[in-house]
Amino acid sequence: MRLLDLTGEQFGRLTVIRRDGTAKNGNATWLCKCSCGNLVAVDSYRLRHGITVSCGCYRRDISKERLTKDPRTRKQIGNAMNLPLVNGSNVAALTKISSRNISGVIGVSFDKRSGKWAARLFYHGRYILNQTFTDFYDAVAARKQAEQQLAKNDDVQMKASAEG
Repeated sequence: MRLLDLTGEQFGRLTVIRRDGTAKNGNATWLCKCSCGNLVAVDSYRLRHGITVSCGCYRRDISKERLTKDPRTRKQIGNAMNLPLVNGSNVAALTKISSRNISGVIGVSFDKRSGKWAARLFYHGRYILNQTFTDFYDAVAARKQAEQQLAKNDDVQMKASAEG
């Protein structure tokens, strides 16, 4: 079987730099540089069939564009539970319980593989909190503390932008 050399080829926003190894399924993986500057290893099948076209920045860009340009969405932003926008994001989105949530606490879930409770808070494309705990209440406390810290930081930023 002959291996295709994808070095130098462009797939969406990704440019192949070099072979990176082999995936669990046996496909070659390639180290690619995204147009945004990030490096990412991608399975050759996903590259050649257009399944992976960026490091993830394309999806973020499309989502952001849809959110800001869709008039129905723009009308609702900031209205949920009378919460204001924080740095352009609806605070209510951070406090919505998923139908899959069995813990009853936003951002706290049970990981069956590790047997631990995970506390997470994802905001503006990055994790502010991503920890596991053996005790449910410790996970809840960590999530609440992260929410309070986020709210405090956003208050400081909003005051600074209002003054400046």
